[in-house]
Amino acid sequence: MQKDLGSRSPEMTGAVTDIRNELLKMAHVSQDLGYECIIMQGSGTFAVESVVSSVVSPAGRLLILSNGAYGRRLAQIANCHAIDHSVLSVSEREPISPSAVEEELLQAAASGKPYSHVAVIHHETTSGVLNPMHEIGEVIHRAAPNTSYIVDSMSAFGCYEVDMAASHVSYMVSSANKNIEGVPGFAFAICRRDELLSQGGAARTVSLDLLAQWRGLEGNGQFRFTPPTHVLLAFRQALREHSAEGGSAARLARYEANAAALIEGLEALGLRMYVEREKAGCIISTFLYPDDPKFDFEILYSELAARGLIIYPGKLTEVNCFRIGSIGRLYPEDMMEVVVAIHDIFIGLGVQLPERSAS
Repeated sequence: MQKDLGSRSPEMTGAVTDIRNELLKMAHVSQDLGYECIIMQGSGTFAVESVVSSVVSPAGRLLILSNGAYGRRLAQIANCHAIDHSVLSVSEREPISPSAVEEELLQAAASGKPYSHVAVIHHETTSGVLNPMHEIGEVIHRAAPNTSYIVDSMSAFGCYEVDMAASHVSYMVSSANKNIEGVPGFAFAICRRDELLSQGGAARTVSLDLLAQWRGLEGNGQFRFTPPTHVLLAFRQALREHSAEGGSAARLARYEANAAALIEGLEALGLRMYVEREKAGCIISTFLYPDDPKFDFEILYSELAARGLIIYPGKLTEVNCFRIGSIGRLYPEDMMEVVVAIHDIFIGLGVQLPERSAS
């Protein structure tokens, strides 16, 4: 990031091309197979809104599969742009059921109001639930083959494998600062070119016009508006490190080891996960507050922060909880540092800990 390049310099446009090609490879597709990678300045939500507001036409209809805050955010985007949509909601601790999706699609078709698009969050960080992205894609392809499939894989891509063609994904969105371990500043959409060209004329904004952004990148290799040059260079390096580590499979293995160390350590302190482990991913874990009046989350948060350990407050609507991530340049020993710190803070607060067995 300390290298300063002009946004229109050949080296910078070359870096952008490298990034786009590497991201296509990571999704197991290529331009030759009919896919395009479009980089969008801003947060992950910018790219999600770019896709939704650009490809769902005024005559289209969007089905949103929601089990958390990011599914609800998709509905906010649809409402803001007056997009006809329905929300299939389930509990924040349960994955989306492919059979429920199939039933909804068939009923919509039978009623004469079929869905043009379906959108799902691959890994819902509200609670840590991992949704069956591939199985949902198979259901859509079987029950509604003309329906486009939008996947928000913000916190899954780069760790959990995404094969866009095999999962029948039309548009997949992720960002620089999650599992690929870059820094914040841009997100990206990988799209089926034919669907982008046929649907992209529905754009409702100038800066988030997905098709126009692609045409700009294809035309001269440059962004239409000022790109985050330092962030792009950092991301190119992050891609190299991702590959050197062994790609998505190796990153998944490390994150799973991180999550296992964290969960086992905190469960030994009497904490309980909100989501059953077999339904959760390894990206972020949600823990219920201890059932002890002496527990104070604000003290826990500030004490951990004083030790350089930053956790997340809960984002659930149903229960009090907090969340701890397992991603980034972290290893199991880092997670154990968190466990030891929480143990010490609980002792200081007087929070009841489980009695250790004699063995």
